[in-house]
Amino acid sequence: MLRVGLWLALLLGPPAAALTAQEQAQVSALVRAYPAFLSRVEGDTLVWRDGTRMPLTHSRAASYVALLNAPGLLDQLATPYPACAPLRPPAWNVDPGRVRFEPFFRKMYGASAAEVAGRLTDVNWFGQRLRVTQVNGAARSLAAVAAELAGLPQVRPFVTPSAGTFNWRTIAGTPRLSVHAFGAAIDLNVGRSAYWAWGGYREGQRGIPYRNAFPLALVQVFERHGWIWGGRWYHHDTMHFEYRPELTGPEACAAASKG
Repeated sequence: MLRVGLWLALLLGPPAAALTAQEQAQVSALVRAYPAFLSRVEGDTLVWRDGTRMPLTHSRAASYVALLNAPGLLDQLATPYPACAPLRPPAWNVDPGRVRFEPFFRKMYGASAAEVAGRLTDVNWFGQRLRVTQVNGAARSLAAVAAELAGLPQVRPFVTPSAGTFNWRTIAGTPRLSVHAFGAAIDLNVGRSAYWAWGGYREGQRGIPYRNAFPLALVQVFERHGWIWGGRWYHHDTMHFEYRPELTGPEACAAASKG
């Protein structure tokens, strides 16, 4: 019996590392955020409702840029998003939500431009017709954001015109698909925005100066409805919001207000 056990151990290899308590909480939030697609967690595996099993791993990337280009699913969740918190310049390479495990998004929203486009619907954004995915209720959520922002006339100059939503493309200078490719992101008024690369800086470079003019009231409306903001990133992109309810939402914002 001992020999059989040894043989099995050699055949199967070392056991997978157990998730930490923090990782378990992060993955549980992921499952709750996407109930139409995700079923449960079994050990170190995310189980989809269609039976797909996706390993919960960290990347072994040697640099931050390499991590962005080839993360594990746990890396996507690793940096807590400061939902509804006061505005503060992020520390070096702290980009909560910017690390994305692309196979996760391709499986959920579509693996091609045509597949994503078939799931889009129109959202009225202050008179503009924007194409947004219906998957996970993202379009419905953005319509709710627009309705709430309509009651805040002071933020209107930042909100309109929108610079766009669905666009099947990679992020400039990278091999990574933008969340715009999945119809789950919106860019607001470029004329009021700041973007880290406009200053000629390199990704991962120290000392990128933080700039932002967007008011917290606007940001918090998005965050309460499940959208994260690129202005919370060291690599700031203040026009950019993307639908990521595993990282933010009404519960996260309520917890922030109590803290």
